[in-house]
Amino acid sequence: MRTLTGKKFNPEKAHKLISEERKAILPPDKIIEYLEVEGNDVVADLGAGNGYFTIPIAKSTNNTVYAVDIEPKMLNMLRESAGKENIKNIDYVVSDLVEFKLEDASVNKAIVSMVIHEVSSIDHTLNEIKRILKSGGQLLLIEWKAIETESGPPLHERIPAQDMVEILKNANYETEIIDLNSQHYAVKARIK
Repeated sequence: MRTLTGKKFNPEKAHKLISEERKAILPPDKIIEYLEVEGNDVVADLGAGNGYFTIPIAKSTNNTVYAVDIEPKMLNMLRESAGKENIKNIDYVVSDLVEFKLEDASVNKAIVSMVIHEVSSIDHTLNEIKRILKSGGQLLLIEWKAIETESGPPLHERIPAQDMVEILKNANYETEIIDLNSQHYAVKARIK
């Protein structure tokens, strides 16, 4: 079991999450295509931050999108951005990624972007994701490649894609690796 010290993103740096540079490297509309969101899907954005993926997901479904984040300031930024775009299907949930404040089998899809390396127990968080996913539900996990880059977490905190696949397989997920760019990978996963 891989265990890391729990950390959280500094809201003072929130502007970096929606920068044009980030949009060029990780175009949100393109990335969420891998999640295959449909009109009636209920989606959880776990570690939603200020809504980089939440807002495009909310535009892709008529159903509820749960924006889950430990930091109320980040969710307030998201609420403000969603208000400006007249998006009303986002449910804001202040919660860590240890015990989600969501019901069992309450979502069809879940996305976890750039936060799984920060949780105190990846295995526990993956079990929580299984708990909230409906039968046949899908997870899209996005992380930093285990290489040195100018931004992102230190190298020792990064999880190589193959290690992530093994962790997911050990948690009974079927997986598919997606090479997103020179710095990031994604794993599309379903419960076996």
